Amino acid sequence: MVRPDLQRIWGWLDEVPDPEIPVISVVDLGIIRDVTWDGDTLEVAITPTYSGCPATSIINLDVETALRDRGIGKIRLKKQLSPPWTTDWLTAKGAAKLEAYGISPPSPAGGPSRCPRCQSANVEKVSQFGSTPCKAHWRCLSCLEPFDYFKCI
Repeated sequence: MVRPDLQRIWGWLDEVPDPEIPVISVVDLGIIRDVTWDGDTLEVAITPTYSGCPATSIINLDVETALRDRGIGKIRLKKQLSPPWTTDWLTAKGAAKLEAYGISPPSPAGGPSRCPRCQSANVEKVSQFGSTPCKAHWRCLSCLEPFDYFKCI
């Protein structure tokens, strides 16, 4: 097998969905930090969103499966904890996909600027705790729909 170039591998990884928010990929989420060849072994550095993230083992399995399915035989997954992941690593494409899916993307202001469904700025926080540790629960006071906000970290 001819060794695939890194750009192609990044493209394959961009097809691996985040298990908790499947509308975005692990690349869009910004947790794939580096992809390199070390001899005949592909090394993928992954930074979890936080050290106790319950999806980390599933993400590792999904990344490894996606690469093996494309013929990569030797893979080394490396957990990279420093620097720690931040929502600043979320791609613009990922943020747009979150909003289209109904999840308000992270905002430096500390909360959503508008409802992801009707775009109204008339929103309120219901709870700092959402369906996953990385999300908070908000409500739009215009369309009355609840929505998740992807918290800044």
